[in-house]
Amino acid sequence: MSTGRRRRAPVQDGKRPVLIAVGVAAVTGAVVATVALWPSADAGTPTGASVTPGRTGAAPPPSPTPTRTYPLSQTPRTIPAVREHTPARGPGWRPAAGARVVVDDAGLADEGKLLAGELKLSYAGRTAPKDGDVELGLNTTNADPESYTLTVKNRRVTISAPGEAGVFYGTRTLKQEVHGGGTAPEGVVRDQPAKPRRGFMIDIARKPYSAAWIEDRIRELGDLKYNELGLHFSDDQGFRIQSDTHPEIVSKDHLSKTDVRNIVALAESRHIHVVPEIDSPGHLGAVIAAHPDLQLRSASGTAPRGTVDISKPAAAAIVDDLLNEYAGLFPGPYWHLGGDEYQALTVASPSTSFPQLAAAAKQAYGPGATVADLTTGWLNDRAQVMRGHDRTLRAWNDGFFRGGTVQADKSLEVAYWTGKELGARPPVEYLSAGRGLINYNDEYLYYVLGEPQTFVYPTGRRIYEQWTPLVLRGTTPVPAKYDGQILGGSFAVWSDLANAQTQDQVAAGIRMPLRATIQKLWDPGRPTLSWTDFKSLANRLG
Repeated sequence: MSTGRRRRAPVQDGKRPVLIAVGVAAVTGAVVATVALWPSADAGTPTGASVTPGRTGAAPPPSPTPTRTYPLSQTPRTIPAVREHTPARGPGWRPAAGARVVVDDAGLADEGKLLAGELKLSYAGRTAPKDGDVELGLNTTNADPESYTLTVKNRRVTISAPGEAGVFYGTRTLKQEVHGGGTAPEGVVRDQPAKPRRGFMIDIARKPYSAAWIEDRIRELGDLKYNELGLHFSDDQGFRIQSDTHPEIVSKDHLSKTDVRNIVALAESRHIHVVPEIDSPGHLGAVIAAHPDLQLRSASGTAPRGTVDISKPAAAAIVDDLLNEYAGLFPGPYWHLGGDEYQALTVASPSTSFPQLAAAAKQAYGPGATVADLTTGWLNDRAQVMRGHDRTLRAWNDGFFRGGTVQADKSLEVAYWTGKELGARPPVEYLSAGRGLINYNDEYLYYVLGEPQTFVYPTGRRIYEQWTPLVLRGTTPVPAKYDGQILGGSFAVWSDLANAQTQDQVAAGIRMPLRATIQKLWDPGRPTLSWTDFKSLANRLG
């Protein structure tokens, strides 16, 4: 309720109103200062005031119609924070009865219908906007297609972007602004992400997660403006997606292809690409369980876990069968080839321990070739298979080796996760060679169930206060000149000790780390909010 009134009479005889009262008014959910304005003496006196001397007998003027004035709007509080807001004076916008969502392009129907349902508005399709409406539109600028402009003016909201993804992100900002009955502030938001790859990866191989749980994460990721969901679905402990080419390798508890199609469709509706990973030539224990003849064995007869013998053509054949099969199930632009922790390369002398691999390397690549060359050749061959499906490919950083006769394909992106592996190469070696890197830094971004070895559960606060995309290994950033080659980052859940947490406990444990990570991928600069305020905002937004 207003505790002070502002009234204005028409200006007369060139006179301006003069300030005579100050009050406080509750406007659009927030208490703001207002001013009460009365005309000057020559313009008459307000009702209830004394008549000016010398004008006795004159009828007082009619009471002016009350109006409002507004302070400059405040920057909206969202996660991630918007990059730029130009404030303005006005009432802002909130959902009201009769308001609609309209679009200027039929391709925005999905975004429009989703927003209308969330804000309890009607969806009117392609039609002219009116007071109270939200209009979604595409523009013809050459800006980042994930950028957008959100304008609140004249009791309307307009969201415009060069691409559908940008429009979607604008709707996420609006949804957060009006969360819980709030008001979208007057003015203009201009926003875009700093990094094009903003991911979350889940290891569903070692711990099965329900399709419903994964879909809940997709909705959460979409509202936070993530655009990648990684699915690591094959490992030593399980193979978790239905296969028609090799049903014998599939674990009892798995996702059907119908489940996966639904997951992919939901992700695409939120502009999230699903990035599958069939890790090889290590981490193939589920395949070896059904095909023990593919197991790598040393000269002394030992069998390193999950490691196929890459000198055997049958090993490549089965992996290529799976790659070709799942390429149709996952139509997104990205694919993860794995390539990490091939156990044949963790011994002191790979050629002595595994003479069959040494012989195959020399046969394929010449007398100076090594087991590392053969392993790189395996990675390149799998890349060639997936390049036939028009995919952009990545592999773990410990699948790339120094020197050698065979070099990893130059188009392969590096998923940099650790500097702890044997013969670790620092990130600058990849960057100086011109490769693009995706930041999976295990110091900050690895949530490993059961906290085995030296892992501890990451906290949102540590990510928020210490990590940036430049911090690829440990806690030390690489030089800023490489920023353009760091394509983004991914928070990852690994299921090493699968029973250490339930899937609901995992969802709770990663909640604040996910929010902190996206803040730094959207804007890697120092956040304006303290951690306490950021956490409070996250709790308010849900």
